[in-house]
Amino acid sequence: MRRLAALLLLLLALAVTVQAAPKPPTLVLETVEVDPATPGPDTLCKLSVTVKSSGEKTASALGFRVRIDGKELPVYRNELFFRPVAPGVAKIRLHNFWSSETGRPFPASGRMTVEVTLTEARWMDVKTQEGTEVWTPVGVVEGLPVTKSVTLSLKKPR
Repeated sequence: MRRLAALLLLLLALAVTVQAAPKPPTLVLETVEVDPATPGPDTLCKLSVTVKSSGEKTASALGFRVRIDGKELPVYRNELFFRPVAPGVAKIRLHNFWSSETGRPFPASGRMTVEVTLTEARWMDVKTQEGTEVWTPVGVVEGLPVTKSVTLSLKKPR
């Protein structure tokens, strides 16, 4: 009888654990791209990310946080990107940045890590009404934040 009770308790605990497993996020940062991929000192770098959506609706109102070698770029603090991310994959251009600037010198290590975090997003209902496209927020995207980073090898200063 004790074995049966212990077995039932074990099965119940396993069932609760399986149900409590978190669902994977419906928006994922697949890539972080920096152009040029090997910047030198005082180089203007273009930044973009590839976002994969497994949701059923279009996502938008994307909030990002960007860090270069651990230092946050403040331009992203109060900004949302209203780019559509339909189910599938979308490339989003973010702000350019300098490889070195006041307060963030060119790394002596010869490497620079660019970290991008998708902090927030909303699902949108997109309809055409009387010839005008109308976007209506219908919910917060769950499972955020998600982060992806890339480490660049740098050109040596002359």
